[in-house]
Amino acid sequence: MEEPIPMPQAMPPTKPDTKPDTKPRTAAIAAVAVMLLFSTAGTGDAGAQAAPAQAADLAAPLVLDPAVRSGVLPNGLRYFVRKNGRPERRAELRLVVNAGSILENDDQRGVAHFVEHMAFNGTRRFPKADIVNFLERIGMRFGADVNASTSFDETIYILQVPTDTARLVTTALDILEDWAHGISFDAGELKKERGVVIEEWRTGRDATTRVSNRQFPVMLNQSKYADRLPIGTKESLETFADSVVAAFYHDWYRPDLMSVIAVGDFDPAAMVTLIEERFSRLTMPANPRRRDEAVVPDHAETLVSIESDPEYPGKDVSLLWLKPRTEAKTIGDLRRGLVYRFHDSMLNQRFEEITQSPDAPFAYAGGGRGAFVRTKGAYQLSAGVKDNGFASAAEALLAETERARRFGFTAGELDRLRTNYLRSLEQAFAERDKMESPGLADAYVNMALTGEPVVGITREIDLGNALTPTITLDEINTVARTTLSDSNRVIMVAGPAAPNVTLPTQAELLAIFAAARTATLAAYVDSTSNEPLVSTLPTPGRITAERTLPETGILEWTLSNGARMLVKQTDFKADEVLFAAQSPGGSSLVSDRDDLDASFGAYAVSDGGIGSFNPTSLRKKLTGKRASVTPSVSLWGEHLGGGASRKDIETMFQLAWLRFTQPRVDTASFKAFANLVRSVQANQDNDPESVFGDTITMTMTQHHTRQRLFRAASLDSVDVGRALALYRERFAGADDFTFFLVGSFHLDSVRTLTERYIASLPAAGKKEKARDLNVRMPPGNVDKVVRKGIEPKASNQFVFHGSCRYSYDNRIVLNALRELLDIRLREVLREDKSGTYGVGVGASCSHIPYDRYRVTVSWGSAPERSAELTAAMWSVIDSIKAGAVSDSNLVKIREIAVRGHETALKENGAWLGAMQDADEDGRDQRDWLRSPAMTTKVSREQLRDAARLYLRRDSLMRFTLLPEATTPPKPVPDR
Repeated sequence: MEEPIPMPQAMPPTKPDTKPDTKPRTAAIAAVAVMLLFSTAGTGDAGAQAAPAQAADLAAPLVLDPAVRSGVLPNGLRYFVRKNGRPERRAELRLVVNAGSILENDDQRGVAHFVEHMAFNGTRRFPKADIVNFLERIGMRFGADVNASTSFDETIYILQVPTDTARLVTTALDILEDWAHGISFDAGELKKERGVVIEEWRTGRDATTRVSNRQFPVMLNQSKYADRLPIGTKESLETFADSVVAAFYHDWYRPDLMSVIAVGDFDPAAMVTLIEERFSRLTMPANPRRRDEAVVPDHAETLVSIESDPEYPGKDVSLLWLKPRTEAKTIGDLRRGLVYRFHDSMLNQRFEEITQSPDAPFAYAGGGRGAFVRTKGAYQLSAGVKDNGFASAAEALLAETERARRFGFTAGELDRLRTNYLRSLEQAFAERDKMESPGLADAYVNMALTGEPVVGITREIDLGNALTPTITLDEINTVARTTLSDSNRVIMVAGPAAPNVTLPTQAELLAIFAAARTATLAAYVDSTSNEPLVSTLPTPGRITAERTLPETGILEWTLSNGARMLVKQTDFKADEVLFAAQSPGGSSLVSDRDDLDASFGAYAVSDGGIGSFNPTSLRKKLTGKRASVTPSVSLWGEHLGGGASRKDIETMFQLAWLRFTQPRVDTASFKAFANLVRSVQANQDNDPESVFGDTITMTMTQHHTRQRLFRAASLDSVDVGRALALYRERFAGADDFTFFLVGSFHLDSVRTLTERYIASLPAAGKKEKARDLNVRMPPGNVDKVVRKGIEPKASNQFVFHGSCRYSYDNRIVLNALRELLDIRLREVLREDKSGTYGVGVGASCSHIPYDRYRVTVSWGSAPERSAELTAAMWSVIDSIKAGAVSDSNLVKIREIAVRGHETALKENGAWLGAMQDADEDGRDQRDWLRSPAMTTKVSREQLRDAARLYLRRDSLMRFTLLPEATTPPKPVPDR
């Protein structure tokens, strides 16, 4: 099954994530960043691999999983129904429309996505906002459980609903049916939603978008795709006639282009009946328009796009080869996809090894193949550029592919990859009855759109186990020799428009292909170590005390070295074990002089390998293992985090033991990491959102000496030797740690492993706590305006803060207030005012190292509407302070908490987080279990009082990001 290289997609109607983005935001590598490198179908020539022996078997078609009930209604609509019990008492519903922005007329640009928005603004049976109101009242979150997306070729509507009662399921299907043929397109709602979608367009505008929009026509060879970005243009969104919205809907929302998917905890026969009853009512138009596929033309010449922008954050180069898109319809197709997958993975392992060196020609590199658009696939290589080495980074990408073309891969590389893949199949088989419904639903969405059968996990595993041993090195080397061609080739370069950045010329870039073919290269040398991970096993300690914590099923072990271990045995997953450890103190306990090495040096230890193994040799050593443990040091504590499969629990325990006893730094890999950061942050000081975020951080901490921004220059100043010494100091004694284990395991085995690897750790004989460094927010009010950027947009952030009486009960009330604010501000600022795409609300209450709270409200808007929307925000807050909390919103707050907790109770990660949280607080582990009941008791009066306590005007920081050409908004006077 081929998955798409992500192309421009309009944002679904949900609130934006307000967390800081720590990932590289670069245009030319955006596709490869999440490209499916492990797709089961390939993109390329069918003859690119040697003919396997069992040709007759490989011609056999792939057959749909018999657990899926499928059918076609007389009107042409298809359905796929599957019973599945994870999560319990939930159904995942999808309406898949085989129509997207590529089908828009010239006067309809952006309309496919606009129709999707209008589906949430009134239908035949659910006027105005009734759909969202109904779903929130039954505990589903707008955005997380209720959503939709529009891309070039399809539109997908998503619902998750409880299956406790038949009424909830039938109402959800009524919503899907109304979306299919009953959207209202009320004139007033059209006008309001036009403003919301324009704000969505505005939210997505940044340097990466500007560069991408100039590169897409080159990538897509001037095809229609290049002129049909799903979001449309601001001009089209402002000017298209209301009538063309309904026209697009009536042309393309029709049963022969639709599929309904239902996966979940229900009776599948009854679900089929419900679908047939509703969707048989859909009728075909008298003269349906032909649903043509858009073609991306082939091209013999190499196309080049060299783009820059004054705000572009990084420097990158990407090489793209357009390929025929293939589909996985037969066993042979599946096998060919595995061959491609193995080739791409082995090449990426080589790229990873290269980037471990500080002298690497690029900061990062990767490649792979996948679906590009509906009618075209692609193979792509991308790299982060060091200094001004755009051409040299591209040359290095080609040099490595040329090395593989000339000399091939080694038997050791194939053996490791085969072992890892077979091990992943083994783990998948163990989880075959624990698959999550959202993942299954997404697989059936792809099947509905491409026709590629989903054979089911058991059959897929059987085929993988049968086919993998037959894949030969010769086949993979054939792919290495034939993947790159001289035609259908695109080079893309992007970087900052800055005096210190010199972009390459087109001639320089075109010359790299000939240079690669004649370059002097040596064959890759594969080196491995036979040394055991732990050369001498530690002498075991003991579990000296044991008790079961009431009502939780958690075992608490006290160990002979003074450490504690909390163990929760579950059956939520068949082959998942999660591990963590935490201790108070962190870098707050080191001197100001050592803070840099302690804080940033943790990265050196985390990425430096372990014991006698450097990062590359450790990766090879762990071939076939599903186990990891990663250390970190925060301002307030020391931490380990990791996990394993049941089979590899001992390896995980060994890694934890080694993280304490044999930490390691690798100077070369740490310098390489600094190069990566330097490449990604090449122009960060000119990126408006980065400057805005840095301003907020430094202002809130009053530029405290311990508050450091993450910069390559800071990494350059780290003394890795001192960093290792400080790490050893922080992890010197396990007696100050609590260890956590959650998942599926044999308890007796875990007892033995705990005694050998955890109870044997050294003890320091002291209990620490974090030191209060007097990092405080500024008192009173702060109003700070940052002028940065050229886009006509503003970012608004309000931070309410102060001291509080910390308790778990107060946290529950504060979280309920956050939920209420989230709902009300979305209703007013987005739905009523059409002033923003989404509002983000965050709230926290902590006692480490002192009692304090923070509530954050943020949104994006047009600069000229910032004051108006701020006034609207205060109106909402003042109404809550006056006790104006509707019964409906009380129900929503309570049901969202109850429904969220229902699913969390069956998730290992949720249990681990709750256990760590209670341990850090010194609270009863039962508190988390009581939280839904506590939320249902939160009253209107408590919310009123909380708003008065936490949302105070006299302890508020306001931050506004404006483009450089505008004036700051006028302050809103106190009432």
